[in-house]
Amino acid sequence: HVQLVESGGASVQAGGSLRLSCVASGYTSELCSMGWFRQAPGNEREGFAAIRRYSGTTFYADSVKGRFTISQDNAKNTLYLQMNSLKPEDTAMYYCAAATGFAESRWAEYAYWGQGTQVTVS
Repeated sequence: HVQLVESGGASVQAGGSLRLSCVASGYTSELCSMGWFRQAPGNEREGFAAIRRYSGTTFYADSVKGRFTISQDNAKNTLYLQMNSLKPEDTAMYYCAAATGFAESRWAEYAYWGQGTQVTVS
């Protein structure tokens, strides 16, 4: 089993920045892809950023490309999301997720989830 714990969510003004963190524990050696998802009230959960755990290859959805950066520190089993130029439409619960395969943007393949951290942009 793998456990994921997110942190760093907050309320910020439009144009501001936040950095989210996600610490993984358990059988982390089996993980190949890590990703960030978000879910706004009334909307489906959407994946928007992913990273291959061992190569560092990244993927971004168009909605965040150029504003958000996914990164990782494998020595600390920690995934990060740097969010810049935040917009009110970025308001959502943000989730960290992990997959045992090279899932990248195949969001349905992410099997492990954190509890989420709230980001509110006003």
